[in-house]
Amino acid sequence: MKKVAFYTLGCKLNFSETSTISRLFEEEGYEKVDFENKPDIFVINTCSVTENADKKCRQIVKNAKKISPESFVVIIGCFAQLKPKEISEISGVDAVLGAAEKFKLLEHLKDFEKQQEAIICASEISNATEFNNAYSIADRTRTFLKVQDGCNYGCAFCTIPLARGKSRSDSIENILKSAYEIAATEVKEVVLTGVNIGDFGVQGGRRKERFLELVKALDEVDGVERYRISSIEPNLLNNQIIEFVAQSKRFAPHFHIPLQSGSNKILKLMNRRYLRELYVERVAKIKHEMPDACIGVDVITGFPGETQEDFLDTYNFINELPVSYLHVFTYSERANTHAIEMEGVVPKKERNERSNMLRILSEKKKRAFYHSQVGKEFSVLLENDIKENFIYGFTENYLKVKLPSQYANVNQIKQIRVQSLDKEGVAIGSEVVEA
Repeated sequence: MKKVAFYTLGCKLNFSETSTISRLFEEEGYEKVDFENKPDIFVINTCSVTENADKKCRQIVKNAKKISPESFVVIIGCFAQLKPKEISEISGVDAVLGAAEKFKLLEHLKDFEKQQEAIICASEISNATEFNNAYSIADRTRTFLKVQDGCNYGCAFCTIPLARGKSRSDSIENILKSAYEIAATEVKEVVLTGVNIGDFGVQGGRRKERFLELVKALDEVDGVERYRISSIEPNLLNNQIIEFVAQSKRFAPHFHIPLQSGSNKILKLMNRRYLRELYVERVAKIKHEMPDACIGVDVITGFPGETQEDFLDTYNFINELPVSYLHVFTYSERANTHAIEMEGVVPKKERNERSNMLRILSEKKKRAFYHSQVGKEFSVLLENDIKENFIYGFTENYLKVKLPSQYANVNQIKQIRVQSLDKEGVAIGSEVVEA
C-alpha cells in the first residue's frame, strides 16, 4: 500500500478540494499519512494570491524531498494552472496538474512512475468548465463545503479567473446531499466556500438558481448546528440575504465582506463593482438586523495609483465603520493582470508601512468588538485546541473563547457567558447551566 501526504496552501476552498482528492486516493487503496511520515507521494495544493504563496510552494517541495527523497511530488492548484512550465522546472517536482485536471489526478498519473522530465497536465483555463463537488471532512472541527467555483469579475489585481476559470456552481440538490453526508459525520459547523459565492447558481453558463435559495434550503438541514458564509462581495450581499440570516435557525451572524479600498478613486482603478457608499449601507444593515454580528474586511494597500491621501481615506473610512477585524493584503504584482501595467507604482517600503498601520487598526477594532461582547451569552463550538488547562472555541459571532478544559470536550457546543478578556484579547467564558 503506497502512502500519500497532502499539503494545502491558501484558502478554505483549497482545503475543501484537498480533502476530497485525498478521499479519492483512499478509495483506490492508498494510505493517507502525515507530511512527515515518509510518504511515497506528496500532493501539494497551491495558491497564487500573493507572491509569498509562490515562494512557499518551492519551500514545501524542498521540505518534501528532505523527508522522503525518492517520493513522487505532484503540484496542483492555482499556481499550477498559472505557471505549469515554471513549476515543472523546480527541482523535485514530478508532475503538475491544472484546474481541469486536478480531480482526475489518479487517471492522469496512474502508477506515479517518475519520468526523465516532469509531467505537465495543464490545459487552457477555458477547459475548466466542470464543477467538481468538494468538502473537507475529518480534518477539522468544522467542514468547508464548496458551493461555487471560478469568477466572471475582472478585478485589476486578481489572477483567480485565470487560475480557476469562469463562474460555475453545484446545484442546490447536490449541495443538500453533501450537507446531509456531512451531518452524518457529526460535524457541527459548515463553512460555505467558493471564489465568488454570492454569484452562486450558474450552471452550464446560465443562471439557474440563486444564493438566497441555497441559504434557505441549507437552513432546513437537520444535523448541522451552524453555517457560516465565507467571503461575499458587497454588491452581491443584498438585504434579503442579511434579513434571512438575522432570523435563520442555523446561519451565524458573521460576515466577511471584501472592501479592498475605502477610496472610490482606487475602487474604480481596481475595477471593483461598487463604491464605498454601498459598503456603508451593507454594514449598517447588518448591524441594524444583528447588533452583535462580526464583520470582517479584506483590504489591499499599495495598489498602483494609491497616494498617501488615498490611503488615509481608506484608513479613516475603516476606522469609522463598526467592523470587527481586517485581513490586510500588501499589493504584489501578478503577471497577466491589468494592474501590472498601471502607473503610480507605490514603493514596497511604503506598501509595508501602510499595511502595518492597517494591521494595528485591525487589532484595535478586534479588541473593541470583543470588549463590547463582555457580559453576553453565546454558544461556543469547542475545537481540538487545548493549552494550559484551557480548551478554545468560537462563538456564533466568531469570538475566540477559552474555557477550563475539565468542563468540556472537543466538538461540543456549550452555552457560555463572556466574563472578561485575557492579556492576549481572547474571551474568557464561564458555562451557563440551564435551570
